[in-house]
Amino acid sequence: MTDAPPPAVLAAFGVTAAPRRLPGGKGGTWRAGDVILKPAEGRAETCWRNDLLAALPESPDFRVARPLRTADGGWLAAGWEAQRAVAGDADPGRADDVVRAGAAFHRAVAAVPRPSFLDERDDPWTYGDRLAWAEPVPPGSTAPSVLLAPLFAVRRPVDVPAQIVHGDLIGNVLFAAGRPPAIIDWPAYWRPPAWAAAVAVVDALCWHGAGPDLVDRWAHLPAWPQMLVRALIYRIATWPAARWTAPPDDAYRPVVDLVAASAAGTP
Repeated sequence: MTDAPPPAVLAAFGVTAAPRRLPGGKGGTWRAGDVILKPAEGRAETCWRNDLLAALPESPDFRVARPLRTADGGWLAAGWEAQRAVAGDADPGRADDVVRAGAAFHRAVAAVPRPSFLDERDDPWTYGDRLAWAEPVPPGSTAPSVLLAPLFAVRRPVDVPAQIVHGDLIGNVLFAAGRPPAIIDWPAYWRPPAWAAAVAVVDALCWHGAGPDLVDRWAHLPAWPQMLVRALIYRIATWPAARWTAPPDDAYRPVVDLVAASAAGTP
């Protein structure tokens, strides 16, 4: 949990309303009037993301939360950042619409160069992602699980172009009647867009009641079985970061079985 943004931070962003804590966001996200405030996670990443989102053209296919500058023109005030609130609510039951919104967003940012801050990250999600892609990780930086072995056994090399993507779509796409979906809380990764879609799909399968037909509906995406394998490794290897008191193996086991069987049968 994070205490409310102090008065100096509110003043820096021109906020006069009293802040109230929002659910989710690791307990550190606050809303004050039509402004969302939260502690920034890394200056370089925050400034890169806000520069990009501020300049991103409007789209009929998605909205974004536009970042708010401070009175002196910066993106940060005492370690806090701010965005304009966007209308809508998350609906993880609409997994297909989430994937479609993510695909539209990824098309819009496809030409963005790889940012250098990705090489400096040091957190469980980064190491889980690298483990999923068979990249080096420090000893003990990812969670052990009996469910990883069958996924490692069917993981194969892939040759799919990478770009900047949103790595946590399922709960960060907001829906409002009559408006395009809104993309919020963007954790950036340099991976194929199909991997970002696979993360949303496995999240929907494990936690939001989606059926196996969801997997089939997106089977046209490049190297789809291998994207699902990597998405599951990523999620399973980072379970302590999600603050589970015990490994969530029961939720993942049926999906691991489904994905491993599909990948094993794919040349």
